[in-house]
Amino acid sequence: MEKKIRVLVVDDSAVVRQSLSSILESDPDIEVMGTAADPIIAVKKIMKEIPDVITLDIEMPRMDGLTFLRKIMSQHPIPVVVISSLTTEGTEVAMKALEYGASEIIGKPAMNAAQFINESKIMLCDAVKAASHVKLKRRKIAEPVAPKVQPKLSADVIIDKASTYKRIISTDKVIVLGASTGGTEAIRTFLKAMPDKMPGIAIVQHMPEGFTKSFANSLNNICGLEVKEAEQGDRLYQGRVLIAPGNKHMLLKRVGKEYSVDVKEGPLVNRHRPSVDVLFRSAARYAGNNATGILLTGMGNDGAKGLLELKESGAHTIAQDEASSVVFGMPKEAIKLGAADEILSLDKIAPYILSKVK
Repeated sequence: MEKKIRVLVVDDSAVVRQSLSSILESDPDIEVMGTAADPIIAVKKIMKEIPDVITLDIEMPRMDGLTFLRKIMSQHPIPVVVISSLTTEGTEVAMKALEYGASEIIGKPAMNAAQFINESKIMLCDAVKAASHVKLKRRKIAEPVAPKVQPKLSADVIIDKASTYKRIISTDKVIVLGASTGGTEAIRTFLKAMPDKMPGIAIVQHMPEGFTKSFANSLNNICGLEVKEAEQGDRLYQGRVLIAPGNKHMLLKRVGKEYSVDVKEGPLVNRHRPSVDVLFRSAARYAGNNATGILLTGMGNDGAKGLLELKESGAHTIAQDEASSVVFGMPKEAIKLGAADEILSLDKIAPYILSKVK
Protein backbone atom coordinates (compact mmCIF):
# COMPACT_ATOMS: atom_id res chain seq x y z
CA MET A 1 0.00 0.00 0.00
CA GLU A 2 1.22 3.48 -0.84
CA LYS A 3 1.73 5.82 2.06
CA LYS A 4 -1.12 8.26 2.59
CA ILE A 5 -0.59 12.03 2.47
CA ARG A 6 -0.69 13.21 6.10
CA VAL A 7 -2.39 16.58 6.53
CA LEU A 8 -2.50 19.01 9.45
CA VAL A 9 -5.59 21.26 9.33
CA VAL A 10 -5.03 24.70 10.91
CA ASP A 11 -8.13 26.89 11.35
CA ASP A 12 -9.61 28.78 14.29
CA SER A 13 -13.16 27.59 13.47
CA ALA A 14 -14.09 24.20 14.93
CA VAL A 15 -16.79 23.81 12.27
CA VAL A 16 -14.31 24.43 9.46
CA ARG A 17 -11.74 22.07 11.00
CA GLN A 18 -14.33 19.32 11.24
CA SER A 19 -15.67 19.90 7.73
CA LEU A 20 -12.24 20.04 6.10
CA SER A 21 -11.13 16.94 7.98
CA SER A 22 -14.21 15.02 6.88
CA ILE A 23 -13.74 16.02 3.24
CA LEU A 24 -10.03 15.19 3.21
CA GLU A 25 -10.53 11.86 4.98
CA SER A 26 -13.07 10.86 2.31
CA ASP A 27 -10.19 10.59 -0.15
CA PRO A 28 -8.40 7.21 0.20
CA ASP A 29 -5.00 8.81 -0.46
CA ILE A 30 -5.26 11.39 2.34
CA GLU A 31 -5.06 11.08 6.13
CA VAL A 32 -5.74 13.96 8.54
CA MET A 33 -3.04 13.52 11.19
CA GLY A 34 -4.50 16.29 13.35
CA THR A 35 -6.04 19.73 13.61
CA ALA A 36 -5.02 22.97 15.32
CA ALA A 37 -7.04 26.02 16.34
CA ASP A 38 -4.08 28.39 15.84
CA PRO A 39 -0.44 28.38 14.72
CA ILE A 40 0.91 28.05 18.28
CA ILE A 41 -0.89 24.73 18.70
CA ALA A 42 0.17 23.75 15.18
CA VAL A 43 3.85 24.29 16.01
CA LYS A 44 3.57 21.95 19.00
CA LYS A 45 1.99 19.26 16.82
CA ILE A 46 4.64 19.69 14.11
CA MET A 47 7.40 19.25 16.70
CA LYS A 48 5.96 15.81 17.49
CA GLU A 49 5.13 14.76 13.92
CA ILE A 50 5.84 16.52 10.63
CA PRO A 51 2.89 16.52 8.23
CA ASP A 52 3.24 16.14 4.47
CA VAL A 53 0.89 19.10 3.88
CA ILE A 54 -0.64 21.85 6.01
CA THR A 55 -3.97 23.51 5.22
CA LEU A 56 -3.80 27.00 6.66
CA ASP A 57 -6.32 29.73 7.41
CA ILE A 58 -4.89 33.26 7.19
CA GLU A 59 -6.82 35.12 9.89
CA MET A 60 -6.30 33.45 13.27
CA PRO A 61 -5.71 34.42 16.91
CA ARG A 62 -2.30 34.62 18.64
CA MET A 63 -0.37 34.41 15.33
CA ASP A 64 -1.66 35.25 11.86
CA GLY A 65 -1.27 32.77 9.03
CA LEU A 66 1.29 34.82 7.08
CA THR A 67 3.65 35.01 10.05
CA PHE A 68 3.28 31.28 10.61
CA LEU A 69 3.91 30.64 6.90
CA ARG A 70 7.10 32.72 6.93
CA LYS A 71 8.39 30.82 9.96
CA ILE A 72 7.68 27.45 8.37
CA MET A 73 9.36 28.30 5.08
CA SER A 74 12.45 29.79 6.72
CA GLN A 75 12.94 27.04 9.30
CA HIS A 76 11.47 23.78 8.01
CA PRO A 77 9.67 24.07 4.67
CA ILE A 78 6.40 22.12 4.49
CA PRO A 79 3.92 22.35 1.60
CA VAL A 80 1.04 24.66 2.56
CA VAL A 81 -2.42 25.00 1.03
CA VAL A 82 -3.99 28.31 2.04
CA ILE A 83 -7.73 28.22 2.79
CA SER A 84 -8.86 31.83 2.52
CA SER A 85 -12.09 33.80 2.48
CA LEU A 86 -13.07 35.48 -0.79
CA THR A 87 -13.14 39.06 0.49
CA THR A 88 -11.11 41.67 -1.36
CA GLU A 89 -8.77 42.07 1.60
CA GLY A 90 -8.51 38.32 1.95
CA THR A 91 -7.46 37.85 -1.67
CA GLU A 92 -4.66 40.40 -1.33
CA VAL A 93 -3.31 38.61 1.74
CA ALA A 94 -3.63 35.25 0.02
CA MET A 95 -1.60 36.53 -2.92
CA LYS A 96 1.07 37.55 -0.43
CA ALA A 97 0.96 34.00 0.92
CA LEU A 98 1.94 32.70 -2.52
CA GLU A 99 4.95 35.00 -2.47
CA TYR A 100 5.92 33.60 0.93
CA GLY A 101 5.86 30.03 -0.36
CA ALA A 102 2.31 28.67 -0.16
CA SER A 103 1.77 25.98 -2.79
CA GLU A 104 -1.93 26.48 -3.49
CA ILE A 105 -4.88 28.74 -2.64
CA ILE A 106 -8.38 27.38 -2.11
CA GLY A 107 -11.38 29.62 -1.42
CA LYS A 108 -13.00 28.92 1.94
CA PRO A 109 -16.37 27.31 1.20
CA ALA A 110 -19.77 28.10 2.62
CA MET A 111 -20.03 25.10 4.88
CA ASN A 112 -23.81 24.97 4.54
CA ALA A 113 -23.65 24.69 0.76
CA ALA A 114 -24.41 21.19 -0.50
CA GLN A 115 -22.58 21.87 -3.76
CA PHE A 116 -19.32 22.05 -1.82
CA ILE A 117 -19.38 18.31 -1.37
CA ASN A 118 -19.07 17.95 -5.15
CA GLU A 119 -16.76 20.31 -7.03
CA SER A 120 -15.02 21.91 -4.06
CA LYS A 121 -14.20 18.50 -2.63
CA ILE A 122 -12.37 17.67 -5.86
CA MET A 123 -10.49 20.97 -5.83
CA LEU A 124 -9.48 20.68 -2.16
CA CYS A 125 -8.26 17.10 -2.37
CA ASP A 126 -6.41 17.75 -5.63
CA ALA A 127 -4.77 20.86 -4.15
CA VAL A 128 -3.48 18.83 -1.20
CA LYS A 129 -2.19 16.11 -3.52
CA ALA A 130 -0.47 18.66 -5.74
CA ALA A 131 1.09 20.37 -2.72
CA SER A 132 2.46 17.06 -1.45
CA HIS A 133 4.62 16.85 -4.60
CA VAL A 134 5.92 20.43 -4.57
CA LYS A 135 9.70 20.71 -4.67
CA LEU A 136 10.76 22.35 -1.43
CA LYS A 137 14.26 22.51 0.00
CA ARG A 138 15.21 19.73 2.41
CA ARG A 139 12.22 17.64 1.36
CA LYS A 140 12.39 14.52 -0.75
CA ILE A 141 9.56 14.58 -3.29
CA ALA A 142 8.02 11.36 -4.53
CA GLU A 143 6.86 10.83 -8.12
CA PRO A 144 3.37 12.36 -8.55
CA VAL A 145 0.50 9.89 -8.34
CA ALA A 146 -2.55 10.41 -10.52
CA PRO A 147 -5.61 11.53 -8.52
CA LYS A 148 -8.22 8.83 -7.90
CA VAL A 149 -11.23 11.06 -7.31
CA GLN A 150 -13.91 10.91 -10.02
CA PRO A 151 -13.28 10.71 -13.79
CA LYS A 152 -12.18 13.83 -15.64
CA LEU A 153 -14.22 15.61 -18.28
CA SER A 154 -12.42 16.72 -21.43
CA ALA A 155 -12.65 20.01 -23.29
CA ASP A 156 -15.40 18.44 -25.41
CA VAL A 157 -17.97 19.59 -22.84
CA ILE A 158 -17.09 23.24 -23.59
CA ILE A 159 -15.88 23.31 -27.21
CA ASP A 160 -15.87 20.63 -29.91
CA LYS A 161 -12.56 19.64 -31.42
CA ALA A 162 -12.24 20.67 -35.05
CA SER A 163 -12.09 17.68 -37.41
CA THR A 164 -9.34 19.40 -39.40
CA TYR A 165 -7.34 22.59 -38.98
CA LYS A 166 -7.06 24.96 -41.92
CA ARG A 167 -4.05 27.23 -42.14
CA ILE A 168 -5.01 30.76 -41.12
CA ILE A 169 -3.24 33.48 -43.14
CA SER A 170 -2.49 36.51 -41.00
CA THR A 171 0.38 38.36 -39.39
CA ASP A 172 -1.53 38.82 -36.11
CA LYS A 173 0.11 36.61 -33.50
CA VAL A 174 -1.12 35.46 -30.10
CA ILE A 175 0.38 33.58 -27.14
CA VAL A 176 -1.66 31.20 -24.98
CA LEU A 177 -0.24 29.95 -21.70
CA GLY A 178 -1.39 27.49 -19.03
CA ALA A 179 -0.11 26.70 -15.53
CA SER A 180 -1.13 25.29 -12.16
CA THR A 181 0.89 24.55 -9.01
CA GLY A 182 3.90 26.87 -8.96
CA GLY A 183 2.48 28.79 -11.87
CA THR A 184 1.97 32.15 -10.17
CA GLU A 185 5.71 32.67 -9.75
CA ALA A 186 6.48 31.13 -13.14
CA ILE A 187 4.03 33.47 -14.89
CA ARG A 188 5.43 36.42 -12.96
CA THR A 189 8.97 35.53 -14.10
CA PHE A 190 7.84 35.11 -17.72
CA LEU A 191 5.84 38.34 -17.96
CA LYS A 192 8.49 40.49 -16.27
CA ALA A 193 10.86 39.54 -19.08
CA MET A 194 8.37 40.57 -21.80
CA PRO A 195 8.50 44.04 -23.44
CA ASP A 196 5.30 46.04 -23.91
CA LYS A 197 5.01 45.37 -27.64
CA MET A 198 4.51 41.60 -27.35
CA PRO A 199 1.58 39.85 -29.09
CA GLY A 200 -1.55 39.48 -26.98
CA ILE A 201 -1.23 36.82 -24.26
CA ALA A 202 -4.12 34.76 -22.84
CA ILE A 203 -3.41 32.87 -19.61
CA VAL A 204 -5.14 30.17 -17.62
CA GLN A 205 -3.74 29.76 -14.10
CA HIS A 206 -5.64 27.31 -11.90
CA MET A 207 -6.89 29.61 -9.15
CA PRO A 208 -10.21 30.05 -7.29
CA GLU A 209 -12.84 32.67 -8.02
CA GLY A 210 -11.98 35.98 -6.40
CA PHE A 211 -8.20 35.55 -6.53
CA THR A 212 -7.51 35.97 -10.23
CA LYS A 213 -8.31 39.70 -10.20
CA SER A 214 -5.76 40.33 -7.44
CA PHE A 215 -3.27 38.14 -9.29
CA ALA A 216 -3.79 40.12 -12.50
CA ASN A 217 -3.48 43.45 -10.67
CA SER A 218 -0.24 42.36 -9.00
CA LEU A 219 1.21 41.39 -12.39
CA ASN A 220 0.06 44.66 -13.93
CA ASN A 221 2.06 46.54 -11.30
CA ILE A 222 5.37 44.80 -12.00
CA CYS A 223 5.60 44.40 -15.77
CA GLY A 224 5.44 46.60 -18.85
CA LEU A 225 2.41 44.81 -20.29
CA GLU A 226 -1.21 45.65 -19.51
CA VAL A 227 -2.52 42.76 -17.39
CA LYS A 228 -6.16 42.34 -16.38
CA GLU A 229 -8.64 39.69 -15.36
CA ALA A 230 -10.60 38.79 -18.48
CA GLU A 231 -14.21 39.87 -18.93
CA GLN A 232 -16.67 38.67 -21.54
CA GLY A 233 -15.79 40.08 -24.96
CA ASP A 234 -12.46 41.65 -23.94
CA ARG A 235 -10.20 42.27 -26.95
CA LEU A 236 -6.77 40.66 -26.95
CA TYR A 237 -4.21 42.82 -28.69
CA GLN A 238 -0.51 43.70 -28.72
CA GLY A 239 0.78 44.55 -25.25
CA ARG A 240 -2.24 43.12 -23.41
CA VAL A 241 -2.45 40.06 -21.14
CA LEU A 242 -5.80 38.54 -20.13
CA ILE A 243 -6.01 36.21 -17.11
CA ALA A 244 -8.91 33.75 -17.08
CA PRO A 245 -11.22 34.52 -14.14
CA GLY A 246 -11.47 31.88 -11.42
CA ASN A 247 -14.46 29.54 -11.76
CA LYS A 248 -14.98 30.46 -15.45
CA HIS A 249 -13.62 28.94 -18.64
CA MET A 250 -11.92 31.30 -21.11
CA LEU A 251 -11.90 30.71 -24.88
CA LEU A 252 -10.06 32.61 -27.58
CA LYS A 253 -12.28 33.96 -30.35
CA ARG A 254 -11.50 35.72 -33.62
CA VAL A 255 -13.46 38.16 -35.80
CA GLY A 256 -11.51 39.17 -38.89
CA LYS A 257 -8.01 39.98 -37.70
CA GLU A 258 -9.05 40.77 -34.13
CA TYR A 259 -8.90 38.40 -31.19
CA SER A 260 -11.22 38.52 -28.20
CA VAL A 261 -12.16 36.16 -25.37
CA ASP A 262 -15.34 34.34 -24.48
CA VAL A 263 -15.77 33.87 -20.71
CA LYS A 264 -18.35 31.22 -19.92
CA GLU A 265 -19.81 28.83 -17.37
CA GLY A 266 -19.48 25.07 -17.66
CA PRO A 267 -18.50 21.91 -15.81
CA LEU A 268 -15.00 21.19 -14.56
CA VAL A 269 -12.67 20.13 -17.36
CA ASN A 270 -9.76 17.94 -16.27
CA ARG A 271 -11.00 18.74 -12.76
CA HIS A 272 -10.49 22.48 -13.29
CA ARG A 273 -12.42 25.63 -14.15
CA PRO A 274 -10.81 27.48 -15.86
CA SER A 275 -9.18 24.72 -17.90
CA VAL A 276 -6.00 25.05 -19.97
CA ASP A 277 -7.29 22.49 -22.48
CA VAL A 278 -10.33 24.68 -23.20
CA LEU A 279 -8.17 27.75 -23.92
CA PHE A 280 -5.67 25.77 -26.00
CA ARG A 281 -8.37 24.07 -28.10
CA SER A 282 -10.03 27.40 -28.87
CA ALA A 283 -6.65 28.86 -29.86
CA ALA A 284 -6.00 25.89 -32.15
CA ARG A 285 -9.31 26.54 -33.88
CA TYR A 286 -9.22 30.35 -34.17
CA ALA A 287 -5.50 31.21 -34.24
CA GLY A 288 -3.83 28.05 -35.53
CA ASN A 289 -0.37 28.68 -36.95
CA ASN A 290 -0.47 32.26 -35.62
CA ALA A 291 -0.42 30.99 -32.03
CA THR A 292 2.34 30.00 -29.65
CA GLY A 293 1.32 27.65 -26.84
CA ILE A 294 3.23 27.46 -23.56
CA LEU A 295 2.57 24.89 -20.81
CA LEU A 296 4.21 25.57 -17.46
CA THR A 297 4.49 23.83 -14.09
CA GLY A 298 1.49 22.05 -12.57
CA MET A 299 0.13 18.72 -11.40
CA GLY A 300 -2.16 16.57 -13.54
CA ASN A 301 -2.59 16.63 -17.32
CA ASP A 302 -4.70 19.72 -18.03
CA GLY A 303 -3.29 21.37 -21.13
CA ALA A 304 -1.41 18.34 -22.46
CA LYS A 305 -3.97 17.34 -25.10
CA GLY A 306 -4.67 20.99 -25.83
CA LEU A 307 -0.98 21.63 -26.52
CA LEU A 308 -1.00 18.70 -28.95
CA GLU A 309 -4.04 20.16 -30.71
CA LEU A 310 -2.19 23.48 -30.98
CA LYS A 311 0.80 21.74 -32.53
CA GLU A 312 -1.45 19.89 -34.98
CA SER A 313 -3.01 23.21 -36.00
CA GLY A 314 0.41 24.61 -36.95
CA ALA A 315 1.10 26.53 -33.74
CA HIS A 316 4.54 26.52 -32.12
CA THR A 317 4.50 24.77 -28.73
CA ILE A 318 6.70 24.96 -25.64
CA ALA A 319 6.74 22.93 -22.41
CA GLN A 320 8.66 23.82 -19.26
CA ASP A 321 11.39 21.34 -18.37
CA GLU A 322 11.47 19.16 -15.26
CA ALA A 323 14.39 20.87 -13.53
CA SER A 324 12.70 24.28 -13.39
CA SER A 325 9.13 23.03 -12.73
CA VAL A 326 7.75 23.14 -9.19
CA VAL A 327 5.63 20.11 -10.15
CA PHE A 328 6.52 18.35 -13.39
CA GLY A 329 3.05 17.00 -14.14
CA MET A 330 1.30 18.97 -16.88
CA PRO A 331 4.44 19.59 -18.99
CA LYS A 332 5.49 15.96 -18.56
CA GLU A 333 2.17 14.69 -19.90
CA ALA A 334 2.40 17.03 -22.89
CA ILE A 335 5.95 15.89 -23.64
CA LYS A 336 4.84 12.25 -23.47
CA LEU A 337 2.21 13.01 -26.13
CA GLY A 338 4.84 14.61 -28.37
CA ALA A 339 3.00 17.92 -28.05
CA ALA A 340 6.03 20.14 -27.36
CA ASP A 341 8.22 21.51 -30.13
CA GLU A 342 10.57 22.87 -27.48
CA ILE A 343 11.31 21.81 -23.88
CA LEU A 344 12.88 24.75 -22.07
CA SER A 345 13.77 25.85 -18.56
CA LEU A 346 11.66 28.71 -17.21
CA ASP A 347 14.43 31.28 -17.59
CA LYS A 348 14.92 30.32 -21.25
CA ILE A 349 11.27 30.57 -22.37
CA ALA A 350 11.00 34.38 -22.50
CA PRO A 351 14.30 34.86 -24.41
CA TYR A 352 13.24 32.14 -26.85
CA ILE A 353 9.87 33.83 -27.47
CA LEU A 354 11.59 37.18 -27.96
CA SER A 355 14.00 35.69 -30.51
CA LYS A 356 11.06 34.29 -32.48
CA VAL A 357 9.11 37.56 -32.35
CA LYS A 358 12.12 39.50 -33.62
